[in-house]
Amino acid sequence: MSSKLLPHNLTEICEAAIHYLRGETFALYPDFPTGGAIDVSKYNDGQRGGVLKVRAKIEKLDSKTLVIREIPFSKTTTTLIDSILKAVDKGKIKAKRVDDNTAAEVEIQVHLAPGVSPDKTIDALYAFSDCEINISPNCCVIEDNKPCFLTVSDVLRHSVDSTMGLLRKELQIRRGELLEQLFFASLERIFIEQRIYKEKKFETADTMDEAIAFVDEKLTPFKPEFIREVTRDDILRLMEIKMQRILKFNKDKADELIARIKAEVAEIENDLNHMTDVTIKWFNFILEKYGKAHPRRTEIRSFDTIDSTKVVEANQKLYINRQEGFIGTGLKKDEFVCNCSDIDDVIIFYRDGKYKVLKVADKIFVGKGIIWLQVFKKNDKRTIYNVVYRDGKQGFYYMKRFNVTAMTRDREYDLTLGTPGSKVVYFTANPNGEAERIKITLDVDPKKKRQNIFLERDFKDILIKGRAAKGNLLTKQSIHRIGLKSHGHSTLGGRKVWYDADVKRINYEEHGRFLGEFYDDDRILVVLDNADFYLTTFDANNHYPDNIMRLEKWDSEKVWTAVLRDADNQGYTYVKRFTMDATKKEQNFVGENAESQLLLLTDTVYPRLEVTFGGADAVRPKEEIDAESFIGQKSFKAKGKRLSTWEVASVRELEPLRFPENSAEDEPDGAETAADENLDPDAGKSQQQVIDEMTGQLNLFTNDTNEET
Repeated sequence: MSSKLLPHNLTEICEAAIHYLRGETFALYPDFPTGGAIDVSKYNDGQRGGVLKVRAKIEKLDSKTLVIREIPFSKTTTTLIDSILKAVDKGKIKAKRVDDNTAAEVEIQVHLAPGVSPDKTIDALYAFSDCEINISPNCCVIEDNKPCFLTVSDVLRHSVDSTMGLLRKELQIRRGELLEQLFFASLERIFIEQRIYKEKKFETADTMDEAIAFVDEKLTPFKPEFIREVTRDDILRLMEIKMQRILKFNKDKADELIARIKAEVAEIENDLNHMTDVTIKWFNFILEKYGKAHPRRTEIRSFDTIDSTKVVEANQKLYINRQEGFIGTGLKKDEFVCNCSDIDDVIIFYRDGKYKVLKVADKIFVGKGIIWLQVFKKNDKRTIYNVVYRDGKQGFYYMKRFNVTAMTRDREYDLTLGTPGSKVVYFTANPNGEAERIKITLDVDPKKKRQNIFLERDFKDILIKGRAAKGNLLTKQSIHRIGLKSHGHSTLGGRKVWYDADVKRINYEEHGRFLGEFYDDDRILVVLDNADFYLTTFDANNHYPDNIMRLEKWDSEKVWTAVLRDADNQGYTYVKRFTMDATKKEQNFVGENAESQLLLLTDTVYPRLEVTFGGADAVRPKEEIDAESFIGQKSFKAKGKRLSTWEVASVRELEPLRFPENSAEDEPDGAETAADENLDPDAGKSQQQVIDEMTGQLNLFTNDTNEET
């Protein structure tokens, strides 16, 4: 039977073993010598049925070059490059060439074609090449002479128990050796101290058996002290003691040796009674000796699911032949529709209100009467279709707005009520939910002398509902023509964006930290821990580096305060206040000198800094500085103002004492705010408002008085 146990990290194995011995929970994940990253969300503890996602480490060398420095386990640079070249040949990835610069370390360079997004290409490499693979573990082991499917944790527990058994056997063997040594040391001491070897009967014995019997007789009174019976071999060993050793025999040294042996035996007995502690000590020894040489090489992180239809390059062109009713990528002499890929789906709307989704093909018959054809984006809630249709041949006219997020391929749907003879008389597809205003011209009714044949309607007044909704009644009269009055704006508002720190990506599905609602001109500010910053769009395909310090919606008016050590000025500490200018290129607000160091960065409006002095000035008391009063706002390229002429050891931010006007931070407690409003009902009102209200109350009082009079 097949078995696949993946390699693990030595340090983590030892730590997991210690946790197990202490009765604590533990988790053990693979670690590969080739590095890369793994997603263990479906690992299932290495048991059969689990799946481990493994990714290569891809970096952006520049806007036109990607570098792969770590590859997935079980792959080589050759097989990885071959998979990339196959994806390039199929048009799924646009790259000019792939270079293998691997020497001691892996280095594969992917040179992109002009105008290709490196972020999108990274996703495409994961989707269409071996830069991302799935490994299915299969922990099948032999237990009790039969195959058994276990988890990696089970294997570890078996291994630790086995290690404890081996350590126990070692201690038992050592204890036996010491007891044997103690036995002979005691036997030897009695033999020499009692001078048995000088007894006349021993010296005049005729045979060896008589001598052995004599010695055994002399040892009889001491036998209760021995740990085992005295054998013939023991007595023969006594007789082999040389006279020189007997002459040098020292009673004190003999007693000391016996005491030392007894102490070691007692220690072993204690260890045998506390085998868990002994085993923990053993794994700690392994950890201290070899752990530093075996750091984890494979990063554990969560992967976002890459939709291949979103990252595949549009390597095909879609055409339509309206007269014959064919669409496909092979109709190069017919009407061009859009760019697409060979794995895309297309959505088709017909004049009679029918619509369906089909797979892109070289040539396929779809029928006539097509009014809209485009690549279908699954789960797209922002593409809104604005429609006016007639219900039946002589029916009423309705207008509706809907989106199409999911459909079954090759199945026919209907946006009308399904009445025979229904017809779509106006249709638009709006990628960002735009709602236009239309002008309707009605057919003239000869029976009516006076009639208004012109109507105007705005789609923004129509709610977006499901695709099966009936819609709103537009008119009961016959329509001659519908035209566009004016283009509209999106009715969907801004796009809400979240940032998922685990996968280093933004998303629209509420994963991670909410960044805000973004409109077309909004940007994301990225600040790195090396003081670099840049702006990027809120495209979900964007990748972000690991060393992010701040990521948020960009506010051109926000003032930042930074404290830094300026390497160009003898390492003095400076403070500066600035705004992050709009730029796609990475800028650095600390300076070009790599030795300069950022100590603190805050976006507090009125920051307070506590300065601690060091060196010869360490005796000076700490100093508090109001940064907003200390230095004015300047460019991020400005040098800043020296914080102190004394040697600065550290700087930390304190709680601010003042806040911007109308800030929520001014009113941290709702109860106190309500109390303040009760005490001063005119708080927040202008002087003229107060005067007008007092005048009105005075007039009301005067009128009441006159009525009473």
